[in-house]
Order: sequence, then structure tokens, then C-alpha cells
Amino acid sequence: MWKGLQMTTRILAAAAGVAVLGWLACELAVEIAAWGRCYDRLADVPRREFGLVLGTSKYLAAGGPNLHYQYRIEAAAELFKAGKVQRLIVSGNGSEPYYNEPRRMREDLIARGVPSERILSDDAGLRTFDSVARAAEVFGAPDCIVVSQRSHNERAVFIGRVRGQDIIGWNARSVGLWTDPRTAIRERLARVLAVLDVTILNQRPETAADGKALSTSALPR
Repeated sequence: MWKGLQMTTRILAAAAGVAVLGWLACELAVEIAAWGRCYDRLADVPRREFGLVLGTSKYLAAGGPNLHYQYRIEAAAELFKAGKVQRLIVSGNGSEPYYNEPRRMREDLIARGVPSERILSDDAGLRTFDSVARAAEVFGAPDCIVVSQRSHNERAVFIGRVRGQDIIGWNARSVGLWTDPRTAIRERLARVLAVLDVTILNQRPETAADGKALSTSALPR
């Protein structure tokens, strides 16, 4: 019985070691892909035609404001007003009648002075992978500037670069770890999934919310 317990312990320890090494490898892959491509100073950001604003809920589950959302909207408006992009794609979950992230982002960007005709809505950006892939495949923006917090931007840049997209990031203001520890933990797990999505799983996004391709010639210029 004792020998069996020892063997089980060794197997579990080895599995834990492999899991940790795998997680570290995913972290390293994301960091290397995003190195030098996520900007904190607006003056350093190269000009691109499109900005891609990654969606999140405007309010927390407890009812208070979501600072991740607020800071992304501020950063996106700043990017547009500085002339770094000509148009913004707001991408998030727009699949439910009473919960539509792109619609809220669009409204708040307009309130901050971004012209409505310069904002494109992507209601099928259910995950970061979908938002990044659809920016290229649906909206014809493979070289967009993604707008979110740095850690999220790095993951988006990793996904885009592995897919062959020349994507860069404009970092919105960060939210402190102690303010929102769950997001920080979730990001660590999301990086592992991002690596799996573009390697082993070879994920493909829907080309549109209803599964039909959109024509980029119909988009406003």
C-alpha cells in the first residue's frame, strides 16, 4: 500500500511539473510574440487604418463600473482623436438582446466625440481569438491596432502574429491587481488557451454573427 502511495505521489508530482512547464512555455510564447509591439506612449504608436477595441462588460457583476471597460473606451477615443487610426472596430458579445457589448462601446465612443460613421460593430467577437481573426477575415484589417490593457493586448498580438497578421497594441490604463485579481488570474489561463487555439486546436472563427461572410466593400470608408 505504501509503495502504491509513493508511486501515485510521484506521478502526480510529475504531472504537476509538466503542467507548470507547459504554462511557462505559453507565457514565454506570448511575451516573445508581443515584444516591442504594445505601446504605452501614444506618440510611439504607428498609424494604421483600423483600431480594434476588445469588448468587456461595462459594469461588474456587483453593479459597479468596470474600469477595464472605461479605460479601453478612453484609450480608443484618444487613439482616434490623435489621428493614429481612421476607423474603430468595436468587437464583443452582441448575441443577446439585452446584453450587447459593441453597442455600448459604440454609444460611449460617440459620446467621446468619435463620429458614428467611423465606428464598425462586430457582434460576434465572443472571444479574443474571434475578435482578432474576424478583424482580418471579415473587416479586412489584418494590421489593426488592438486596444485593451497590456496583458490582454499581448495575448491578442500573439494570436494575430501566429495567424500571419501584422497586429500591434495600444495599451489602455491598467487596473490594479488588488482591484480585480480575478481578471489577472483569468488572463494566465487565457494565454494557455490562446496557444492551444492557434496550434493544437487550430480554431476558426465564424465569418459573421449569422455565419455568413460580410463584404468589406460594403463597409464605410
